[in-house]
Formats: sequence, C-alpha cells, structure tokens
Amino acid sequence: MTQTIHSASSDAGKVLIPIARASIAQALGKPHAKTKEDLPWLQDKGASFVTLTQNEQLRGCIGTLEAHRPLLIDVKANAYAAAFQDPRFSPLSSDELDDTQIEISLLSAMQAIAFANESDALAQLQPGVDGIVLEFGRYRSTFLPQVWEQLPDARLFMAHLKHKAGLSPEFWDEELKLYRYTVSKWREKDITNEVEVLTKYPAT
Repeated sequence: MTQTIHSASSDAGKVLIPIARASIAQALGKPHAKTKEDLPWLQDKGASFVTLTQNEQLRGCIGTLEAHRPLLIDVKANAYAAAFQDPRFSPLSSDELDDTQIEISLLSAMQAIAFANESDALAQLQPGVDGIVLEFGRYRSTFLPQVWEQLPDARLFMAHLKHKAGLSPEFWDEELKLYRYTVSKWREKDITNEVEVLTKYPAT
C-alpha cells in the first residue's frame, strides 16, 4: 500500500498532524497555521486513524481500515470525525481544542490470520505490534497496536475486542475472522517543530 512508503519518513507526521489540527480548527471557526497540502504523496490512497487525547485520556478516535481515498482527504475527514462524530463522546468544543493532543496512525494492508481455534489465534498475536480486526457476520471491531499498552495480555485483548464488536467476551465461532495490520504513528507532542496554534479568536 502506498501509505507504507511514506509512513517511513520521519517528516510525514510533521505534515499530517498540522493538517488534522487545521481540519478541526476550521470546523470550530478558529485560526490555524498554514498546512502543506500540495505534496504529491498526500494524493496517494491511504488509510489513517486520528486519535484525540486530553491529559492522556481518550477524547475521540475515528479511522479508516482500508485505503480508498487520497491520504489528505482521509486524514482531514477522520480528524473531523474524531472531534465531532465519535458516538462515545460529545462533540469537541472550541475551548477544548488547545488542550487536545492529536495522534495519527497510518495503516499497512491487512493480512488474514489463519487459525484452528481461539487458543491458536491468541498464540499468533504479536503484542505491541499487531493491530487486529475482528469480523463475525455484521459484527466488526478493531484495536490499534497502541491498545496493547492498556491490554498487554492477548486473551484480555481479544475479550475486549469482542466486546467492542458487540459480542460476549467469551464468544467464539469457527466463522469468526481475524486480520492483522501494523501502523506507523506520530504524536503531536513528540514532533519538534509543532505548528503554533493560536489560542484566541481574532477580534470580530
């Protein structure tokens, strides 16, 4: 997938995070720094997740599992959705923006995991490395690799993933499908040349 090539660049996060922040700021009517949107690789198809946190606590997370649109559009749309359309949270307010940190993850292509039973599936998971997609009929959920930090045990990780999909944590069926992917990720606070964010509205 195209995004895998560009995610290897340490500069990608310095481009993508300001784009995500600008998308949210613009929706709130707040000023934002100029972003670099004319780079050719931003027009390549890419799959991203945008995660918002406040004081290290989740405030929103929305993303795309498979690349189907230009990365620029994908990041903008997911940033907006994480801020205003995550059903687990109320829409982000203007007053919250400056206290909100942004993290962007670019996903690799998904690979199906072949397994005989749940124990076999659990044995194949790579804590801290794998993002996992679970599918069973109309039920579907995913955890980014970052979730291993809170759920380092594979069995517990899987139980929470099933619960997120709307299934019982003990559920298992031979028709259940699992896919793995990896991510390249950047956190706003780790980027040295962060874009300056204005904290006040311009006078009107």
